[in-house]
Amino acid sequence: MNKLKLVFTIILLVTAVFGQAGNSGLKRGNSTRTLITEKDTLIDPQSNGYKLVWADEFNKNGPVDTSVWRFEKGFVRNKEYQWYQSENVRCENGYLIIEAKKTHFPNPTYNKADTNWKRQREFVDFTSGSINTAGKKSWKYGRFVMRARINTAMGLWPAFWTLGNQGQWPANGEIDIMEFYRHYLLANIAVEAEPHKALWYSNRKDISTFKDKNWSKKFHVWRMDWDKDGIALYVDDILMNQVYMKDLYNRDKSETYPFQQPQYILLDLAIGGMQGGDPAKTSFPARFEVDYVRVYQKSE
Repeated sequence: MNKLKLVFTIILLVTAVFGQAGNSGLKRGNSTRTLITEKDTLIDPQSNGYKLVWADEFNKNGPVDTSVWRFEKGFVRNKEYQWYQSENVRCENGYLIIEAKKTHFPNPTYNKADTNWKRQREFVDFTSGSINTAGKKSWKYGRFVMRARINTAMGLWPAFWTLGNQGQWPANGEIDIMEFYRHYLLANIAVEAEPHKALWYSNRKDISTFKDKNWSKKFHVWRMDWDKDGIALYVDDILMNQVYMKDLYNRDKSETYPFQQPQYILLDLAIGGMQGGDPAKTSFPARFEVDYVRVYQKSE
C-alpha cells in the first residue's frame, strides 16, 4: 500500500460519517421491492474476525493482471452503445482506469439481415472497458470493498457488481454494489422471478441529496457485507440496501438460493442502453477510476 492510500484508510476509519439511505423503490425489469433499511454502525474491515483474503491495488502501471482479470469484448448486454475492448483498460499512477471514448468504425460483427441487436448496428460509436474475475477468482460470503471515483455525466453507467459462478442469469444471482445512471446511485440485488426475468430488490439515491456539489469529483468507498443471514450494501458507510437471505431465493420450482454459492466481481463503464441515458451532451473521454478492490472474509 502506498503512503497516500495508507493515510486515506486511517482518515476514513477515524472520521467516517454515518447516515441512512433513502428507501425509494426503483423499478427494473419486471418487478421491484423496496426494503426498509436499518441504520448500521461502521465496522473496521479487519475487525470482527474479518481478514483480507484478496486485493488488487492497481499499483503497477500498464495492463491489468490477467491472472486475475478477464476482458469482455464487443457489444455485450442491455443494448448498450459501447464496444468493449481491452485497449480501454489500464493501470496508471496507482489506479485502475476504465476509459470510455467516442469513435466511429465499422462493427466487425455487422450483418444487415441479422435480428440480434449486437449485429444489427453497422458502426461502433463508443468504446469502453469491462473486466471480471470469472473463472479466476470468486468468493462465498465476505466483505467486498471498492474505493473509486465515478463520472456522473448523463449517459454514463459505471458499475461494481457480482454474479454467481453457476447457472444462467438471473438464477445465478446478481449484486450491484455500485451502479450509477441518470443522477441516481443504486444498490440492487436480483434473483429469478421466472425464466430469464429478474425479481429486483433495489434502492436508489439521487446524488444531489449528498448536498456536495463536488461529490462526483471525489473518491468514495462502496462496500458489501454478505453472510449466511443476508446482504447489506453501503456507500461511505451509508446503508443503501439490506435484504435477508430467507427472501433471496429463485421463484421457480427449484426455489434455490443463488447467494449460497461463490460470486465473481465485475467492473465496467457502460454507455446508454436500456438504462444509461443519452450521452449526446457528455464530454469524452470519460473515466471510471478505481483505487482498489478488496475482499475480506471471516475465519471458519
